[in-house]
Amino acid sequence: MIEFTLYNDDNAPEAAKPLFLNSINAFGMVPNLHAVMAEAPALLEGYQQIHRLFQQTSFNAEELTVVWQTINIEHSCHYCVPAHTAIANMMKVDPVIINSLLDGSPFVNPKLDVLRTTTLAMVRNRGVLTDEEIKNFFSVGYGKQQLLEIVLGIAQKVLSNYTNHLANTPVDEPFKKFAVS
Repeated sequence: MIEFTLYNDDNAPEAAKPLFLNSINAFGMVPNLHAVMAEAPALLEGYQQIHRLFQQTSFNAEELTVVWQTINIEHSCHYCVPAHTAIANMMKVDPVIINSLLDGSPFVNPKLDVLRTTTLAMVRNRGVLTDEEIKNFFSVGYGKQQLLEIVLGIAQKVLSNYTNHLANTPVDEPFKKFAVS
């Protein structure tokens, strides 16, 4: 197994140090994911940019959470599932939605179910959707913009999920209470 360094201000590559300020401003700390990504500052910068851009999409907090967690769960990301559970709580997402994501139960809101199903199909089929899947997505009020915004969310989660798989990133203390055994 490869061992990755959890960088900090003292030992991080120079190009990563200013990026740690972005992490602290966003999360009040440098999450271990960011500490690992600092090995490749361009990866950390790209991840932060995509995270920021995805939060600026047309999706609300619930929908962002559905996209993130659907991908995290499908990718079996030991780090991102509890991290995004904590983030969902910080964003004041209804705990019923959070629990439905974690246990796979249907949402009360059918629009969120279609978002989850579409996101999952895009991940599993590498962006290829059937005409029926697209029709279902559009039938609940989403459009082409939201399909493309899911692509942005997938890009973000590939960066983080794959990094966590490679590095076996330790879950940060504030996220541990949300870890799924």
